[in-house]
Amino acid sequence: MKEVFYIDDTPANKISYYFMLVFLVTLPFDRLYSELALIGLLLHTLIHLRRGQGRPLSFHWSGWLVAALYLLTIVATGWSHQQGLAFKEWEKQLALLLFPLIFYFTQPDWKIYQRRLLKAFALSCFFTTVYLYGAALLAIRGQGLPPSSLFSPLFMNHPFSAPIGLHATYFSLYIGISLVTFIWLMICSHRSLVRWCYALASLVLLAAILQLAARAVGISLLIILNGILPFWLMKGRMRRIFLFVSLSFTLLSLIAVVSNDNLHNRYLVQLEEDLRGDAGEKENPEPRMARWQCAWELIRASPWIGYGTGMEVGLLKEKYANHHLYDSYLHELNAHNQYLSFFLKAGIAGVLLYIGVLVMGFVQAFRLKDPFLGSFLVMVVCVSFSENILDVNKGIFFFSFFFSFFASRADRTIFVRQYGNKNMLPLVGT
Repeated sequence: MKEVFYIDDTPANKISYYFMLVFLVTLPFDRLYSELALIGLLLHTLIHLRRGQGRPLSFHWSGWLVAALYLLTIVATGWSHQQGLAFKEWEKQLALLLFPLIFYFTQPDWKIYQRRLLKAFALSCFFTTVYLYGAALLAIRGQGLPPSSLFSPLFMNHPFSAPIGLHATYFSLYIGISLVTFIWLMICSHRSLVRWCYALASLVLLAAILQLAARAVGISLLIILNGILPFWLMKGRMRRIFLFVSLSFTLLSLIAVVSNDNLHNRYLVQLEEDLRGDAGEKENPEPRMARWQCAWELIRASPWIGYGTGMEVGLLKEKYANHHLYDSYLHELNAHNQYLSFFLKAGIAGVLLYIGVLVMGFVQAFRLKDPFLGSFLVMVVCVSFSENILDVNKGIFFFSFFFSFFASRADRTIFVRQYGNKNMLPLVGT
């Protein structure tokens, strides 16, 4: 823990580092704390820019890609009929512009501190997960329920993450990055006891992924654990061992999903209902596919430029009413698909820009064999099919921070010069 809280740097750089540390550690909690840390970091950066002390350090151009999405939001305001809602979206998505600016203008070389920051974030998510399991077990004991109730709808998905007031999918995304971090730290460590601690923490996070039952994140982690990590991070005997373990856990997870009625219902039955799109069914009267069909009707009417920033929910509400999707209407639900959302906002150019940003990120991840950027993008691609990740504060912070954090590196020097070992693939770049 000493490496997390102590850094050898100038006083100004230490302040920037600690603001960033607080932002990451508080990200799983109420957004007020992370927003305050971000505001503090911005003010500190501006003060030093005014003094002429700010200077751009090593920063790859791909770190600016997320800012292009913010520019799209501004441009698409030009043909919106809801200017007030459009400006609110400007405010909500401002982090898409702020994080590239922060990584460009702050003085610390963030590559040096990436290990520390990711470790702090992973530990925060781990202790939060332990707290959530403790809260669930106390509730089970207090209500006199059997232990098997832990895998019932009372303590799965959103009810599990309810004590911290965070959407289950977004907390699953945080856990996904934390899991990759713990696995990387486990491989880098030269001490057996430390490795076992990271392995135990990884098991807890894997259990939480199953508990949160965010299907898109679960699918993405299957790709990450059985594809990206063993082939982009490891070699030789370590790769074979990891593949054996990851495939074994994948098989055990599939057996658990098939054998447990509640897990089977959440992961398989509800997925089938969501994709079938038959509105009015007793178990799932308004599946996602029904909302996607409403969005697609709007897209076909204006495929080239869409309807402008801030128009999505209002237009969808009209379609929901026409299709008798009254629950979606009352709760003012968005399309729950980031690709369709960009189509509605800015037409085909909007969705192509979003896909282009993700593809360029993948190109850099593949070129550098970067397991962090690659894992992050796999999760974003999968979750974008089921959520408007850029319409929620925690999703915007997740996307803008980690994309800028990982993509802004021009090389793959992820502390391996200090902490790597022979089981890791050789680095590329300088």
